[in-house]
Amino acid sequence: MIAAITRSTPNASSSTSRSVAGRAHRPLAPSEPGRPIPYLDHVALDFPDLRIVGGHIGFPWTSEMISLATKYPNVHIDTSAYKVRRYPPELVDYMRGHGRQKVLFGSNYPAWPATDCLEDFAMLNLDEPTARLFLYENATRVFKLGDR
Repeated sequence: MIAAITRSTPNASSSTSRSVAGRAHRPLAPSEPGRPIPYLDHVALDFPDLRIVGGHIGFPWTSEMISLATKYPNVHIDTSAYKVRRYPPELVDYMRGHGRQKVLFGSNYPAWPATDCLEDFAMLNLDEPTARLFLYENATRVFKLGDR
């Protein structure tokens, strides 16, 4: 089983709506329910067989997300909604070290295609095995894609 965690606003009528580039977006919501600790921490502990991928680098709580991915074998991090040049230094260090099997590449297609998100890939200075893990091997393992 794979967890996808989403947030909804309990009372959308009282929330502030916004528009970007002429497109209406969902009402703004508080960030706190997206915080990895304590929320995702409890889920990972209570459901050890659940494969969890925390999206958007866990920002603004990247260090908390790294802590959970280190603590729990079933917790991983994806980079969706971020271009390489915006990856926090602590995430890059984690990817190069003991977190090399815990971070999955993600784009925000169609808003940000993979080519846009990876245009500064070389600046990560990942060795070849780590680059393969990040770009596809970790996702293949976590999502059990295997040979199809």
